[in-house]
Amino acid sequence: PGKFLALDCEMVGVGIDGTESSLARVSLVNFYGAVQLDEFVRQRERVVDYRTQYSGIRESDMIKAKPFNEIQKQVAELLKDRILVGHAVFNDLKVLLLSHPRPMTRDTQYYAGKHKVVKSKYVALRNLVKQELDVTIQGGEHSSVTDARATMAVYRIHRKEWEKGNKQLLQKKKRKQMEADADEKEEEDADEETKSAFPGGGRKGVSSGLSTIVRRGSGAAASGGEKTKWWKEISSKGSMRI
Repeated sequence: PGKFLALDCEMVGVGIDGTESSLARVSLVNFYGAVQLDEFVRQRERVVDYRTQYSGIRESDMIKAKPFNEIQKQVAELLKDRILVGHAVFNDLKVLLLSHPRPMTRDTQYYAGKHKVVKSKYVALRNLVKQELDVTIQGGEHSSVTDARATMAVYRIHRKEWEKGNKQLLQKKKRKQMEADADEKEEEDADEETKSAFPGGGRKGVSSGLSTIVRRGSGAAASGGEKTKWWKEISSKGSMRI
């Protein structure tokens, strides 16, 4: 349980009309829902729309906000070697400008669709939580802590089933890798056999014929005697003795 962390973020609107999203709050909770990090992020641009009715963020929250780089570093350190749980978590990672290994990521939106927990591939978190936990969230202002806890709760319900599928997938990939390694080893052994069968060199697996020429020349010298020294039969006048 100690290796799991659930992530959720809240955004505010920046840009000319406030339609561009900017990270404003980041929350991380552990397997039991205890808060590991909950910080507001200082804005580098003028906030046009705090989206309070959805984000729960107000201008007063920015007073204690911390620089983006500082929060990003803290999140990266906490997530290192941990299994990340989130709902459509690629959106959270995107605004954090972070990435996380896919084998170490559990996206409840993706898994709920894959394992037929819901009919939709892109179920909203509030609907998934209502169905699985019979709890209402996001009825008004959102809280990234509440959403992270709800996401972890959904994951815990389905953990055995989802991890079983992951284990089977990893075993399948491992078998394929072992087969690929075996094939590569066979090819290397075949290359070695080819090289030893053609000591004359040349292109890979193709003899240059040098060894054959050397052997033939050696045989002729042993049996033909003077015939192999034809250059000695040429007189100084350019005629050849027959």
